[in-house]
Amino acid sequence: MNSNVLGIIPARYESTRFPGKPLALIHGKSMIRHVYERAKECSSLSRVIVATDDQRIFDHVSAFGGEVRMTSREHRSGTERIGEVMKLIQDEEPGSAIELVVNIQGDEPLLNPIQIAEVLDCFRDSAVHIGTLKKIIVDKAELFNPNVVKLVTDKQGRAIYFSRSPIPFLRGIPEHQWIEKNAHFKHVGIYAYRIAVLRKLVSLSPSPLEIAESLEQLRWLEYGYHIQVERTETESVAVDTPEDLLKFTNNIA
Repeated sequence: MNSNVLGIIPARYESTRFPGKPLALIHGKSMIRHVYERAKECSSLSRVIVATDDQRIFDHVSAFGGEVRMTSREHRSGTERIGEVMKLIQDEEPGSAIELVVNIQGDEPLLNPIQIAEVLDCFRDSAVHIGTLKKIIVDKAELFNPNVVKLVTDKQGRAIYFSRSPIPFLRGIPEHQWIEKNAHFKHVGIYAYRIAVLRKLVSLSPSPLEIAESLEQLRWLEYGYHIQVERTETESVAVDTPEDLLKFTNNIA
């Protein structure tokens, strides 16, 4: 277990498509509890904390023995919510040795702890500010789905760009052949940050590319932060609607 790595799971109650999503039951256990318990299986994390803006979620996590912090309702992103939790911890524990924070998605009840270890591998290079993951796209529908974020990296694995459009564009090749002719990757939305970098990220103003694509990570690139990307073979599936819960009936024991 690494004493300087903290996992934080942002969990909002309000959701346009699925209000109360963190408390939705899957086989008698809440979604947030599924995620929390899977994250706790990762030996790379010293602690796991749920960051919420709702008393119902706070009380529920406390009741099953999880660590939880209450945060503001005004945050625009999970990164801002995580930033507040880190400030709370540093105020409570001024001698804290935490160096890295992992942002764990609270709506992925099939979270594989391996992904947490994989994203932490990004920090073997001391120049890395932020780490994240990518997975190869094998389904044409995903490649052209704007809800699936695509990315390209340089030869050292640094992110160059993220987009809701297919990237790279293959000039002169019919779209139905793109999957066969070139490797395209989707972004797996787990992040890890150095503490010093996280403090700066939460103070950045929205950027033009971020606004255009509605992707927060483009803000970080525009401000010059180094996002290192590791490849994963593990699939991540998020629950966005009540109907999505049906997908997990036969997958979670």
